[in-house]
Amino acid sequence: MADNSYHRPDPASQPDYLYEPYRSTLRRAPRKPLVFLPETLSERTGPLFGHDEITETSSDLTRQHAGEPLGQRIIVTGRVVDDNGRPVPNTLLEIWQTNAAGRYFHNKDNHPAPLDPNFTGAGRALTDSNGCYRFVTIKPGAYPWRNHANAWRPAHIHFSLFGPAFATRLITQMYFPGDPLLAFDPIAQSIRDESARERLIARFDLQTTEPEWALGYCFDIVLRGRDATPFED
Repeated sequence: MADNSYHRPDPASQPDYLYEPYRSTLRRAPRKPLVFLPETLSERTGPLFGHDEITETSSDLTRQHAGEPLGQRIIVTGRVVDDNGRPVPNTLLEIWQTNAAGRYFHNKDNHPAPLDPNFTGAGRALTDSNGCYRFVTIKPGAYPWRNHANAWRPAHIHFSLFGPAFATRLITQMYFPGDPLLAFDPIAQSIRDESARERLIARFDLQTTEPEWALGYCFDIVLRGRDATPFED
């Protein structure tokens, strides 16, 4: 019989609030024990998201402008499931990322890498009845971030997931297999459990790969429980 009870994730499988090598946590980590508030009806209901904001090009970041963006085209697919492996349909996923040169389309990003006028690096999608989603995008580049001497963030895509209400938002990052920068990245290394860190690395998927067009990656997201995807609290 399936265990339908809620399993709070192992603390080692989630990022530490305070991880000194990640300098930003020194300023924003809580200094007192957390107070867990009971979930009420307002957390389970509204305000709800409508579907009218999702268009054909919302999930295809390579078709949002007049021309083709530069870089390696990729397809990112996966499923959103609960701790019992059941699909979570109608979940709103939002992604944001750098362009192929490692620069965000944002006025606060002063990294001296070129901007791509045909790539703004943001997309949205809804999971289907099987919890599946699909994005077409460009593989992001690494970039310097001044956290420590010669600090570079590995290539990654940010994921935001919304359930039935604003209070249910979860945020995580997807990395790419074989990236040598992961071992030096304090954000990834703040997750003490190696198997949990591995759950943030997408799997290259030849079945998703489209011949002569785009490489495919699979990134499944588990919302809760012992095998939950690490999230940023």
